[in-house]
Amino acid sequence: MKSKKLVIKDGNIIDPSSRTNCIGDLVIENNLIIDLIPNSNQTYSDEYEIINAKNMIVSPGFIDVHTHLRDPGQEWKETISTGSRSAAKGGFTTITSMPNTIPALDNANIVNDLVNRSKTDAIIRILPIGSITIGQNGVNLSPMNELAEAGVIGFSDDGNPVSDSNIMKQALTYSLYSDLPIINHAEDKKIVGKGLMNEGIVSNRLGLFGADSSAETVMIARDLILAESIGAKLHIPHISSSSSLHLLEIYKNMGLNVTAEVTPHHLTLNENWVYGKKGEVPDYIDEDSYDTNTKVNPPLRTISDANDMTKGLSEGIIDIIATDHAPHSDIEKHCSFADAAHGINVLETAFSSVFDLYLKKSISMDRIIESLTSRPAEIFKLNKIGGLKKGYNADVVVIDPKAKWKVERHKFVSKSSNTPLLETNMNAKILVTIYDGKVIYKDGNYNV
Repeated sequence: MKSKKLVIKDGNIIDPSSRTNCIGDLVIENNLIIDLIPNSNQTYSDEYEIINAKNMIVSPGFIDVHTHLRDPGQEWKETISTGSRSAAKGGFTTITSMPNTIPALDNANIVNDLVNRSKTDAIIRILPIGSITIGQNGVNLSPMNELAEAGVIGFSDDGNPVSDSNIMKQALTYSLYSDLPIINHAEDKKIVGKGLMNEGIVSNRLGLFGADSSAETVMIARDLILAESIGAKLHIPHISSSSSLHLLEIYKNMGLNVTAEVTPHHLTLNENWVYGKKGEVPDYIDEDSYDTNTKVNPPLRTISDANDMTKGLSEGIIDIIATDHAPHSDIEKHCSFADAAHGINVLETAFSSVFDLYLKKSISMDRIIESLTSRPAEIFKLNKIGGLKKGYNADVVVIDPKAKWKVERHKFVSKSSNTPLLETNMNAKILVTIYDGKVIYKDGNYNV
């Protein structure tokens, strides 16, 4: 279905794919970008719908390559429909479905079902990630070629790291045929043991079992060595520790075909948030001294780690931002820290979280947008999206950089609201999300 002609007028257009950063008009017809006019004084006929973007940022629609939709199998947490609407509110026009569904995305029939239901239930683009092993059990490889033909854009066992090095070697080898990346959860579970949060002063003070960050670095080291020997594509998910970053930089400098992502929470939060005081360190510990919404895997690390993640993203050592959106029901978070599920709800807060890094002059706006648009499109070979070039799909987001808003539980579009940012004041807000040339979200309302 062709969309109405549309002009986004007088916005600060930022498109890293074409190295564009200018004030101008973006013209959309028939679901495509047809023109980008810098410093435009042009007038348009009544056949065009005009969106006034003066003093606004106009960006390609965001791409998230690490989303948990929980559908099929755990629809009380999220569905294709609610997840896609939550994403649109956050400025995302393309998201993935990680394979830890029930059943797992380990065969073409299940992948085809997800793809077909997404066409009717979702208001944005949803792309599947196939599982590396059958049932994500780490024992037998999934039919990777079959999954590639069904449309998966990568392979992962998500929170179940492939611990068997020979299975990981086989997966990397078979991935050469599809030229798709292997995305292995970077965690040696034997090192983590009973760990519930980052091992250090905070875990000791709270009396919680700590997880040594070396568990991440050790697994990344193994995977880098295997990928180098085979020549396969390796993508490292949710990198979080300084030692892992240093190792990544070494192998990138060696020319290895490796990329990495970091989450908004590993950029902007740290282990002090576990105290439940929005990052403040309390004078004393009581029964309310931890927030289960901060329990995530990998855990929130030190302030130094978070600063290094920001620097690594700014310098391009870390390639992209990916949300690791992990919605959970209240009952899975309103419990002891040990019993709480891992994961944070991220899609609706992602951009505003990292916008603060721009305000602190820790990273440029061009780099933030690149890490959310053109770079993930490049890594995962997503054609005609992630940019505002002529002929590209008209996926666009309009952002008010001056807006202020508060994260409130009752305003979540997602089925879940498990985030430590509840009641936090945020900067910058998504005003308009356009997918495939159609305005699907505007000023808090959906047009689909």
